[in-house]
Amino acid sequence: MNDLPTRHLGALAVSAQGLGCMGMSHAYGASDDEESVATLHRALDLGVTLLDTSDFYGVGHNEELIGRAIAGRRDEVVLATKFGFANRLGEPTEIRGDAAYVSQACEASLRRLGVDHIDLYYLHRVDQRVPIEETVGAMAELVRAGKVRHLGLSEASPRTIRRAHAVHPIAALQSEWSLWTRDLEAETVPVCRELGIGLVPFSPLGRGFLTGRYQSVEKLEESDMRRGQPRFADGNLERNLAIVARLEELAAAKGVTAGQLALAWVQHRGDDVVPIPGTRRQSYLQENLAALAIELSAEDLAAIEAAAPAGEIAGSRYDATSLTFVEG
Repeated sequence: MNDLPTRHLGALAVSAQGLGCMGMSHAYGASDDEESVATLHRALDLGVTLLDTSDFYGVGHNEELIGRAIAGRRDEVVLATKFGFANRLGEPTEIRGDAAYVSQACEASLRRLGVDHIDLYYLHRVDQRVPIEETVGAMAELVRAGKVRHLGLSEASPRTIRRAHAVHPIAALQSEWSLWTRDLEAETVPVCRELGIGLVPFSPLGRGFLTGRYQSVEKLEESDMRRGQPRFADGNLERNLAIVARLEELAAAKGVTAGQLALAWVQHRGDDVVPIPGTRRQSYLQENLAALAIELSAEDLAAIEAAAPAGEIAGSRYDATSLTFVEG
């Protein structure tokens, strides 16, 4: 096994880059389980320790797939999963954070994963009907029972983060963070750093868009969620491609890909930042991990941000329905 640099999410030590596993079961069209398992094994071989899943991805299939892949290698893995989307139809329609559901969801995840504990257990989205103190209190009971080691939140507001952390230490906040999604920088990141909470950016490559591989949606499968996302829509797509073109120029000058440059930018946000780029292919996994070796000067970072100004990104990051599940 190769050694990767490590970072801390609260008190939890993990590889400086994790692997987001959603696309192996969910959102981006058909996938191949054997290829996904091979990619997971390769990730472990290369020193990736943080594997990220959710009970929502593939209606439980993703957890089952991860469980199969880590069988016999549990001690190499910091296993993170999430709960909160209570429906089992593959579309987000209901969030539950009540105490009874917290326990129920955890038991089901443990069973699918085939493990006796979860290293990092996230609330996938905040249930606005339930006080966060109730939800995190129930999650803390899981810690006391030895079923969970550390707690996390996803897409939570600064106020909710403070209230949750007062009930039980929160190790990590998982939220979207990339060159084309920087919403959390003004208020959320400072609160997390004040409280010692690590940051886990998902979609650090803008759902693959910042790699430059997607020039249109025509090559995306009909079931690919990106077909319905505003930033991939006609008009917005063309404006966003202009930004990618500028990143490609900067990347070429450094002898790297646009995706690697965009990922290196995220890695440089701080030593408490552990991005989880998702892939189901070994080649892209290795390309992403190579971004850890890219050194960016202050001048490099300024040039990257000038090439991809936050105010020039066209379209919202989610459709109107999905945005209702994100705390402001």
